[in-house]
Amino acid sequence: MTATVPAPQVIREDGLPARVTVFEVGPRDGLQAETDIIPAAVKIQLCRRLYAAGSRDLEVTSFVPPTWIPQLADAEQVVSGLEVPAGARAVGLVPNLRGLQRAIDAGIREVSVVVSATESFAKANLNTTRAGAIDLAVEVIAAATAQGIPVRGYVSMAFGDPWEGSVDTDAVTEAARALHEAGARKIAISDTIGVATPGHTIAVIEEALDAGIPVEAIALHLHDTYGQSLANVHAALRLGVAEFDASVGGLGRCPYAKGATGNLATEDLVWMLHGLGIETGLDLEALAATTLWLSRIRTVRPASNVARAFAAAGLDTPEPAQEVTPA
Repeated sequence: MTATVPAPQVIREDGLPARVTVFEVGPRDGLQAETDIIPAAVKIQLCRRLYAAGSRDLEVTSFVPPTWIPQLADAEQVVSGLEVPAGARAVGLVPNLRGLQRAIDAGIREVSVVVSATESFAKANLNTTRAGAIDLAVEVIAAATAQGIPVRGYVSMAFGDPWEGSVDTDAVTEAARALHEAGARKIAISDTIGVATPGHTIAVIEEALDAGIPVEAIALHLHDTYGQSLANVHAALRLGVAEFDASVGGLGRCPYAKGATGNLATEDLVWMLHGLGIETGLDLEALAATTLWLSRIRTVRPASNVARAFAAAGLDTPEPAQEVTPA
């Protein structure tokens, strides 16, 4: 980097975790929701850049039928091109046992599963009922665990649903508890359409804690539709939550929520965490440079506030030795 870019002033706050895991979902949840189909070579380079920026917790693709998500039809090709650093994770989302076997055959050694807190989303996105999605996830968790493969779980629509409106917190905790009891190591309580506020975030997390799910097993997956994600992160930090999903550049959006602006941007999250003196292991400049690199390839304006600010400050984004371009 040749330019001097800003850095947050560090002001520590008592009672917050000393270190936070930023679970990067850009290559999967981010790209699957964008309208353009990114070539596998670009996706591989994206993962490579994220690992180089310090990411050690990366969801790289999804093993769903290509007809469901054509943006990720190249899952095996992407995984075959990865060089995962020692101690890093490469996680693949799977919808069922067939998807699990595809992931294993491709070389994936950690998977994630999705359930829904509402019937409408289970039908529209998972092609089953709420109970059916939980049964499928439990089946995958059992099969994966038997082969020594860790599983991460998502509870979608935990804060609001575009068809049903408000969501019963009991439905959220029921789904989260089912995943936890089945053996999922982490449960990402997910604001799929980005409607949560700090008070709502606290209420849902406290219900999960009261249901017997330890705080160490809870993560938060946020979309930033109404600009509340960072406030929600701060509220969750105060409860001891220490893992948050984010997408580099704010990639991704929920197709069921009109006006949704995408996932919480990784570099925006990291700016706040570093300002609070919380360790992440991530290089903020490298993340912003990755966002600007991908935005240039896609010819789109990045959603991330930090990336745009760094670009205005003159952040240099040198090309790698073997640059990739869309086919």
